[in-house]
Amino acid sequence: MASNVVGTVPTTSNYVDLTFDAEPSSSSTTDTSTSEKPAKKQKKSKDVTKQQWDPMKYQMAEKPSSFFMKRLKKDIENIYREPIPFVFVAPDDDDLTQIHAIICGPEGTPYEGGFFYFFIRVTADYPIKPPLVRLMTTGNGVVRFNPNLYANGKVCLSILGTWPGPEWTAAQSISSMLVSIQSLMNDKPLFNEPGITMKSHGDEFEQYNNYIRHEVLRVAALDNVEGFTKLPPSLYAFIKSSFPDYIEHYQKVIGKNKMLDGKTMQHFFRYADNGKYRYKELESRLNVVKEKYKNRQDLRK
Repeated sequence: MASNVVGTVPTTSNYVDLTFDAEPSSSSTTDTSTSEKPAKKQKKSKDVTKQQWDPMKYQMAEKPSSFFMKRLKKDIENIYREPIPFVFVAPDDDDLTQIHAIICGPEGTPYEGGFFYFFIRVTADYPIKPPLVRLMTTGNGVVRFNPNLYANGKVCLSILGTWPGPEWTAAQSISSMLVSIQSLMNDKPLFNEPGITMKSHGDEFEQYNNYIRHEVLRVAALDNVEGFTKLPPSLYAFIKSSFPDYIEHYQKVIGKNKMLDGKTMQHFFRYADNGKYRYKELESRLNVVKEKYKNRQDLRK
C-alpha cells in the first residue's frame, strides 16, 4: 500500500490544464418567515452552494499577515510530524498558500487503488475561514466520483462552506480537512446524498459502486500513472512509486467485473453521460503499464 509521506512541488499553474463541466444544480434555503414589524427586513440564510469555492479563481489581494503565515507554517509542520495515513501532501516551494495533496482511496471501498489529486488554496482569512479546495482528478470534468465530489471539481462539505451543516472553526486545520474529505470515500458513497437510503434506492447502491470502481481504475489509477492527467512532479513520482502496490487489486477488480463489458454504466446521477464498461481495454492498459515497470521504461504515453 502507499506510504505516508509528504514533499514539495513547483507551482500548480505550470501543470494544470483541465476542462470542466457545468456544476449540478443544488437547492438553496431562504428564510421566508413574516414579521409583525414590516419595516424590519428578514435575514436570508446563506446560500452556501453559490459561495466562492474554486482555488483556481482566487487571488490574494494583500500580503499575508505574520499571524496568518505563522499558523499556516504550524499546520504544515503538523502534517509532516503526524502524517495522515494514505495521504501525500506537497506544499508549493515558492508559495505556501498553494498546497497539493493526493488522497489514496481507502481499502475495502470502491475507491481503493485510486489516487485523487486535490489542489488547495489557503486564503488570507485563514484559519477563521476554511481553505478553498478543488478535486483535479475528474477525467477532464467528466467523472463525478461521489455525491460530494462534483465533476467540475467542487468538494461539497459543510466545513468548506459548500454544503449546509456544521461550519468551519479556527480550531480545525488542513489535516482535519483532508481527513474529512477522505471520509467521503466510504464503502457506501451513494448514501452521502441527502435522502438516499437502502430502502429507497437499494437497487442502485451496487450499480453506483460498480461505476465508481470502473472509473477509479480508468481515471484515478491508469490515467494518472500513464500521464494523461497533468500533475506536479512530486505527485506523479508518488503515484509512480505507489502504483505497483495496487496491481494485484486492479487485477482482481477486472476479473470480477469483466462480465459488465459493453454494458451502459448505470448510476444515480443521470445528468452525466455514463458511458460503457470497458474492462478488457483497461486490462490491456494495465498489462502495458506492468511491462513498462518490468523493463523500467517511461510509463507515460
